[in-house]
Amino acid sequence: MHVKNIIRVAVFAVVMAITLPARANTMAIPDSTLPNSAAGTKEERGQQMLNRLEEIRSMDKSTLTREQKKELRKEVKAIRKEAKRDEIKGIYLSIGAVIIIVLLLILIL
Repeated sequence: MHVKNIIRVAVFAVVMAITLPARANTMAIPDSTLPNSAAGTKEERGQQMLNRLEEIRSMDKSTLTREQKKELRKEVKAIRKEAKRDEIKGIYLSIGAVIIIVLLLILIL
């Protein structure tokens, strides 16, 4: 019975060794590996977005037409979306990966 568990874990390890490298190239590059110029441009872009948001807030919107207000709202939403996208950092696990990890833990324990 003990040998069966070892074989199962070994087969699982081989399957994971084959399938995980195929998915590894889709992962994002961490910011620490980016050149300094790229990190500087992100900071500059962030500052530009903040400046633009301040300009929009300080505008007198009562003189604008409905279409202009709509364009400003779209621009603010786009800026916020871009800022949120740049801000997100972390590790993402798919549901399949979580299930495999849980099954592996069950088999081991």
